[in-house]
Amino acid sequence: MSASGATKRAERGTGGADGKNGSSQGQGEVKGAEPAADAAGAAGSGAAQSAKSAGAKPRSVSFVVFSLMIAVLLAMLDNMIVGTAMPTIVGELGGLEHLSWVVTAYTLTTAASTPIWGKLGDMFGRKGVFLTSIVIFLAGSVTSGAAQTMGQLIGFRALQGLGAGGLMVGAMAIMGDLVPPRERGKYMGMMAGVMSLAMIGGPLVGGTLTDHLGWRWAFYINLPLGAIALALVGTVLHLPKKRSEGRIDYLGAVLLTIGITAAVLVTSWGGTEYDWGSGTILGLSALAVVTLVAFPFVERKVGEPLLPLNVFRNGNFSLVTVIGFLLGFVMFGSMTFLPLFQQSVQGASATNSGLLLLPVLLPMMVVSVVTGRATTSTGKYRIYPIIGGVLIPIGLFLLAQMEVGTSRLTSGLYMVVLGAGMGFLMQLTMLIAQNSVELKDMGVASSTTTLFRTIGGSFGVALMGTVFTRQVEDTMRDAAAAGPESGGAAAAKLTEGGAQLDAASLAKLPEAVRSAYEHAVADGTHAVFLLSAGLAVLVFIAAWFIKEVPLKDAGAQKPVE
Repeated sequence: MSASGATKRAERGTGGADGKNGSSQGQGEVKGAEPAADAAGAAGSGAAQSAKSAGAKPRSVSFVVFSLMIAVLLAMLDNMIVGTAMPTIVGELGGLEHLSWVVTAYTLTTAASTPIWGKLGDMFGRKGVFLTSIVIFLAGSVTSGAAQTMGQLIGFRALQGLGAGGLMVGAMAIMGDLVPPRERGKYMGMMAGVMSLAMIGGPLVGGTLTDHLGWRWAFYINLPLGAIALALVGTVLHLPKKRSEGRIDYLGAVLLTIGITAAVLVTSWGGTEYDWGSGTILGLSALAVVTLVAFPFVERKVGEPLLPLNVFRNGNFSLVTVIGFLLGFVMFGSMTFLPLFQQSVQGASATNSGLLLLPVLLPMMVVSVVTGRATTSTGKYRIYPIIGGVLIPIGLFLLAQMEVGTSRLTSGLYMVVLGAGMGFLMQLTMLIAQNSVELKDMGVASSTTTLFRTIGGSFGVALMGTVFTRQVEDTMRDAAAAGPESGGAAAAKLTEGGAQLDAASLAKLPEAVRSAYEHAVADGTHAVFLLSAGLAVLVFIAAWFIKEVPLKDAGAQKPVE
């Protein structure tokens, strides 16, 4: 038990204002201030402490939250920017056959390191661990920008992803330390707004940087943003220092890393690099199952488990973990196939691809912010996941009705419904998860929620991709069987190997061929969104069973043992 923890216990035993709960050990402070609510819960901690609480400066809290938002922006913005620069990168470095690894390497290390970063923050203090993740991310950014071969770029992207794994988790966990759950809703909403901004602006920024400064600036742009985050976190944020006496769960870390890596590779390679029935995919699937099944047995026996299984005994935590997985499935899948429909069927340009998703992202951002503020104001939150659980399957079902003649206005209205539904859930799942655990497990709660959403996204894109490809092939086959005048055979030949045609290429095709391809894509997206709508019903079912557990105030959070 830390010295500060012992002090807190002594204070509770000597007539603190809140003898039952005491003040919250581990509750963060900013320079010259602690959260204002500590003033009411720390009366037994002496005059100096009371003066400190009385002099709290909310503006300093805002500085810290601002730095956390920059870190989240770094994590979200990077892939969006780099995706736009990839054609130019391949043109200079070559290695087209290894192109997918530029993204896969980043995704793998991000997903695999997420739970490890969360646990390290719980054990050794969040500030130092968070700063370390920023430094690693920036080191990966610098070296990626300086890469001279595709192999170097892939390796440096893996390093960058390793740091990115700690950015999102660290930001959410620090906010959990700094801001009590009752006040956290409005900040979580702002975080969701930053994520939406990254999705919208990323492609635009990436295209501009690549065209005017070169593709290397797609990585170098992280440096000034990261420097601001480092400076603010390093100078303004003050959290109690911790040093766990427990041993790091190395075996659990190895098993979980192998399991996550194998699972992500299965979803990344299945149906693209390798057939689903190939030895490689079956072997990776078996490896993922064996390691992930062995993992909980190991966690039950170690003194300081990487992922304490007792957190899943809390019903709300388990429910929002499932919701997070399904939300990732729906969100990442939608973000993949909506632009494809808009470009291939509706003739939209891919140049400003981020703008194509505005009807989803803007409602998601607005609803997240409004919901967060309402949660802070009322302390009530159960109704919002239920509303989101209703709107998401409705939005997906409407999107499944899109066909070749669907106008952009109509599809945009359908996307608004989906975006609003996701807005009700985006950050509330994190808030509920954090409110369901003790302060000492804040990092585990944040990393677990983030991890399941990431894994859900990987599975979503993989499964939707398989369904889409199969439906497109079936439609092409039927069109080809109808005769040469249908254009199905010609369209199928053009898209062999899973290639997709952009709006400019489609415009050059004979009308019959173009029509066959457009109908095939429309059928594929219909199947994808219909599947997603069916699975999204599970979000509503899970949300219905969430209990309205009061959000803790600053003085009500349980102390770290």
